[in-house]
Amino acid sequence: MPLNLEQKKAIVAEVNDVANSALSAIAAEYRGLTVDEMTLLRREARNSGVYMRVVRNTLAKRALEDTDFACMQEGMTGPLLLAFSQEDPGSAARVIKDFAKEHKLLEVKLVSIGGKMLAPGDIDALAKMPTYDQAISMLMAVMKAPVEKLTRTLNEVPGKLVRTVAAIKDAKEAA
Repeated sequence: MPLNLEQKKAIVAEVNDVANSALSAIAAEYRGLTVDEMTLLRREARNSGVYMRVVRNTLAKRALEDTDFACMQEGMTGPLLLAFSQEDPGSAARVIKDFAKEHKLLEVKLVSIGGKMLAPGDIDALAKMPTYDQAISMLMAVMKAPVEKLTRTLNEVPGKLVRTVAAIKDAKEAA
């Protein structure tokens, strides 16, 4: 059923709003996937905080104008689904990559982050990016390490003195 002009404008506005707030975007060709497989993919995306939408390429190109993902417009050909990471940059890449492992028909065509196009093979690097919580814990571990080392070093001085006194005591008792 064809869309009227108002419906098209609503779709363009919705995708544009999502693209303006998204951290990364992936366009993948879904040709050959069944309805059940697409439903499963959408469910996984929803659970991971990823906005996923199948949009006609002409509408998608208009929606991506004046966003960080305008660089994707030239490569939009064929049946594509758009996935936008809302919470952390790697969430859409993780969902698409994991789903594509089991379903070979899902093929990544375009990957963009921060206004730059990446090669489709770079989805692995994007998927390996830590989440916000993981990044914070890594930062805290790096910040905590010098303090722990200083504490162990300062604690070693009296420990060494005690061991030296104990060794002298043992030597005198043995003599």
